[in-house]
Amino acid sequence: MSVLIAFISLVAERITGYPDWLFRAIGHPVTWIGRLISCLDRTLNLASSSGATRRLCGVLALLVIVSVPAAIAFAIETLLGRVAFGFLVTAILASSLLSQCSLGEHVEAVATALETGGLETGRKAVSMIVGRDPEQLDEAGVSRAAIESLAENFSDGIVAPALWLGVGGLAGGAAYKAVNTADSMIGHRTSRHEAFGWASARLDDLVNLPASRLTGLLIVVAALLMKGADAHAGWQAIRRDAKKHRSPNAGWPEAAMAGALGLALAGPRVYGGVTVEDSFMGEGGRRDAGAADIRRALKLYRIADMLLIALFGLAAAALWLV
Repeated sequence: MSVLIAFISLVAERITGYPDWLFRAIGHPVTWIGRLISCLDRTLNLASSSGATRRLCGVLALLVIVSVPAAIAFAIETLLGRVAFGFLVTAILASSLLSQCSLGEHVEAVATALETGGLETGRKAVSMIVGRDPEQLDEAGVSRAAIESLAENFSDGIVAPALWLGVGGLAGGAAYKAVNTADSMIGHRTSRHEAFGWASARLDDLVNLPASRLTGLLIVVAALLMKGADAHAGWQAIRRDAKKHRSPNAGWPEAAMAGALGLALAGPRVYGGVTVEDSFMGEGGRRDAGAADIRRALKLYRIADMLLIALFGLAAAALWLV
């Protein structure tokens, strides 16, 4: 049933997304989790505490961050399981944990901004989806940043929550989203969060490991189905470059996307005025990306996303027959 719920939620979110009116009315699960994280950060992450104490408090905070949404989601799914077709309502609720529509819209907005408003407009659009300093980016840098974000967020925002929905139902999806949100908010190597966010960052690496591998493979298979993409180069880039990425997971989807499109992604980037050294994904590919390359990446992403939906559909059908 969990796999069926994941499949229905993928289909529903792909069609409708998360309605703006609903976000304005009640917010979003990520914003609710974010408030909990902010409260715990203010309460437990004290500058006067030692590093060891802050790390322990971070572990305790993570337990709360994960257990509260998971417990609420489990209770909801249990109650809905007692009514006819309650699994459909569960699937609709679970669709809020996915970001197929919003990811595509935000990345496409960068391509449109570059095409219609030039570099400054493109910088503003890409700043909505990446954390690096936009003023440091030329047009090629803006384009590569958008494509990198598309590849990484396909894994973190779609494939991973779908997998954990399939494994643990609504509770599994909510728990994953809590871990991922915690990593994005407190999992940074800054003076404030290096100790307190240590557990969140490490757990996020662990829970994203299977999804990142699957995402890379989905992109490679999608390249087989897309004219002008190179599936062999995508696979070779994964084998050669993914392990060189500073993230244990982001290298897989980024390398697959880079190789399939003939681009060189990642490499040195600037965050908060600090240059972060990283290896290139798709080493040897071109770096002069543009809006047309963003649109090619979006096409590849959408094919890969349909493959993901089909995969869950086949898995749900197979389990149903068993």
